[in-house]
Parts: sequence; structure tokens; C-alpha cells
Amino acid sequence: MRLTQQTNYAVRALMYCAVNNDKPSKVADIAASFEMSETHLFKIMKVLVDAHLIKTIRGRNGGVMLARPASEITVGEVVRAAEESFLLAECFDSGRKDCPLILSCGFNGLLHEALEAFMDVLDTKTIADLAEDRMGMRDLLNIETGQPLTAAN
Repeated sequence: MRLTQQTNYAVRALMYCAVNNDKPSKVADIAASFEMSETHLFKIMKVLVDAHLIKTIRGRNGGVMLARPASEITVGEVVRAAEESFLLAECFDSGRKDCPLILSCGFNGLLHEALEAFMDVLDTKTIADLAEDRMGMRDLLNIETGQPLTAAN
């Protein structure tokens, strides 16, 4: 299983918001912290907003924040929102019928089972779990501490 760069950036952006939960995060700051394209990150933000994982705050002090507590956002949920396809093999695509074994092959079923197990593991961890070392992460991401940190969301 190989996840896309979009999923990687989506998880990292949510972790950033989780450790910076005392104020809205600027997309430019997130992009700079991870040395990623701001334009690309804006596209990912749209995906995260549509999935109700982040919310946008308008205005001079605006930015993005988690739409729910980090402890309620599973990694599996983020992966499902960010990945466009989970086709592990051509036979995962129900419209493709070019394999003569499609109706009796155990490979397709095995891959479906493996994908389910993979997602089940990701569903056991939350963004809060990934951002557990909030102070250490804030230092690594150069996030200034404005107000005292509240308990992890």
C-alpha cells in the first residue's frame, strides 16, 4: 500500500493544527514548516474542509483550525478523505473486466481483506495520538507559544 503525497500532507497539516490548537494556523506557516508548496496545500485544505476535518476562519487573525477535537479525528478518516483511489490492482476497478480470472480469482478478495486490515489499524489512532508530544512538535515546527497550551483536543 502506498499513500499519496496529498495524504501525507493532509496528516501533517492536521498534526500542525492539533499542536497549534490555541489559535488559527496560517496555511503559509504550515507550508513553510513542512517545506511544501502553499498552492498544493491550499488544494489539500479544500479536501479537508469538504471532509469536515478543518474549518476556516476569515479575517486578519484567521486561518484554519481543526473542525473537531484531534482526539475525534482518526488517521483512517483522514486517509479515506485524502486518497482518491484505493485500487491496489487493476481488478479492484469494477469496470475493468480484462482479466479472465475476475470471477474466480482469490487475489482480489485477498487485497480487499488486506486493505480493510490496513484501514482498521489506521482507525485505531487519532490525530491527537500523532501529536502527543505537543511541546516538542511546536519547537520542531517553530510555532510560537502565544497563550498557555490547553489539554490536547
